[in-house]
Amino acid sequence: MTLPLMDVTEHVENESDIESIFLEILENESITTLYQPIFSLKTGEVLGYEALSRGPENTPLYSPLKLIETAHELGKIWELEMLFRQKALERAKMLKKNQLLFINVDPDIMKSTEFKSGLTKEYLAQNGLSENSIVFEITERTSINDYESFQGILENYRIQGYQIAIDDVGAGYSGLKTINEVRPHFIKIDMDLIRNIDKDAFKQSLIKAFVDTSITTNIKVIAEGIESKEELKTLILLGVHAAQGFYLKQPARSLSNADDDLIKRIKDYNQIANNMNAYSSEYHYISTLVSESDQTTYESMTHCVTIKSFLENTGKQSVCICDNNIPKGIVMKHDLDAAMSGKYGYAVFSNRPISKIMYEHALVVDYFTPINVVAKKAMERSDDRLFDDVIVIKGNQYFGLVTMKKIMEYALMYEKNNAKEHNPLSGLPGNPIINRVLTDLVAYKSSSLILYVDINEFKIYNDVYGFEKGDVMIRYLADMLKELVKERFPYSNFLGHVGGDDFVLVVNGEMDTYVNLCKTIISRFERDKALFFKEEHLEIGKIHSEDRFGVFRELPLTSLSVSGIYGDLSVYSTSEKLSEQLAKIKKNVKKKGASNYMILPC
Repeated sequence: MTLPLMDVTEHVENESDIESIFLEILENESITTLYQPIFSLKTGEVLGYEALSRGPENTPLYSPLKLIETAHELGKIWELEMLFRQKALERAKMLKKNQLLFINVDPDIMKSTEFKSGLTKEYLAQNGLSENSIVFEITERTSINDYESFQGILENYRIQGYQIAIDDVGAGYSGLKTINEVRPHFIKIDMDLIRNIDKDAFKQSLIKAFVDTSITTNIKVIAEGIESKEELKTLILLGVHAAQGFYLKQPARSLSNADDDLIKRIKDYNQIANNMNAYSSEYHYISTLVSESDQTTYESMTHCVTIKSFLENTGKQSVCICDNNIPKGIVMKHDLDAAMSGKYGYAVFSNRPISKIMYEHALVVDYFTPINVVAKKAMERSDDRLFDDVIVIKGNQYFGLVTMKKIMEYALMYEKNNAKEHNPLSGLPGNPIINRVLTDLVAYKSSSLILYVDINEFKIYNDVYGFEKGDVMIRYLADMLKELVKERFPYSNFLGHVGGDDFVLVVNGEMDTYVNLCKTIISRFERDKALFFKEEHLEIGKIHSEDRFGVFRELPLTSLSVSGIYGDLSVYSTSEKLSEQLAKIKKNVKKKGASNYMILPC
């Protein structure tokens, strides 16, 4: 299409203006860096900050994307990236110990020799930082064509202590192939997958798949672009490691901390999640097995004789070797004794660095790794390393050691407690866990639906058909409820068995989904009821039996009552008052006869 002459002239002038503005930005270093906090979804602590660069306000080059596009057109992308990085590091001097700085990097830039020399130890030291505090966040504006070469480049940075993140996973080029080839320390989920995740079971399934993978691969999942408390709660229930977004904290020129109310909300949601999932070993973290006495470490250049003396004097069987509080290996006492025994062993190794003896490939796991996952990894080790202690890190820093003895003791204790707190008939959580969940529902502000489900006229069924068939009906109802809540609320549900034919169910969703769930529970039970009755009873719709007063008469077939309350259940001051209100609704539902449901707002 040919533009009118005047339009062409204006277009050229605009291009010329943009070029001059860009060159002026480089010359005057007029880049502003904003820092957006990344929060732990376990504790509410700030894990680190993403550095976000902006051009001068009220100019065509305020947007970083426009800046980068112009830099590519003018062949100045390297100069712009260096300026971005320089400004990001200058203002990151206030990073606390264990906090990380995420710096956006184009894969093509990482290949250049200038990039390798542009982030030296000296330059980082000038700003009070080290390689261990820097995360290169790979922003795939273009695809990576040669993964083999790129992997070699990344390995060079990993060896130096830098960490790697893949940005915008689920959008553009940031797909599973990139994650598989790069094997990053972090993956950042694109905000399109996070938006309205509380209302989208399919998105929840995708994120849960990433979380499950992260647990076994030690890759941490960060959710981007959180904009509501409902999204936050859902991500916590899914087990996502960390998050950032405007709802949590907007980008600022300084390194801002978490607000007290946000920390409280994250902790509250975790309390709810922990109790809702208390019956699952997936929510018992390895950090709970670390004791304060396991904090001593030594550097890799420490003499072997010093380590030997420490182990003998303390009675410990191992010690972690760390440089700058980052684990480099483990020394088991029996390995050290073996090396330093014999005719020349002591003389050869006494004054040599412990790095000559330490085992460099020790099992290292994150603070929030479930104990059952650690146990599985530990048992997969070779026979000669099977009983080595496990190193636990928090962030990338040493946190403590856990012995295999502790892990095995936990497994035995868990099995014992698990059996004690579950209903033996259905296998569902019993009253101890139900009571904890109900206590949480009234303690923390959170919108939920609680349902009480029970079978009407169940005593009559037991009297006529026997207890064994009664148990079959109860197991059927338990399985049906499990299937329905898993299908509709896969990662935001709790189902408990109060006892007998009574069940409690808690889900988080929208009003229409609540109504649909109740209707489906009723219709499924009515559909399958024929499985439990003789044809003669089904034909007349009644049972001849003795009532509770000993009088023989026709009684109705069993039916289902579903009673519920939805909304912010914290309006009830105690779990007892919540139960009382449920009991009133249940009474009204039973008066209706047949299978019925009733759910009311708080």
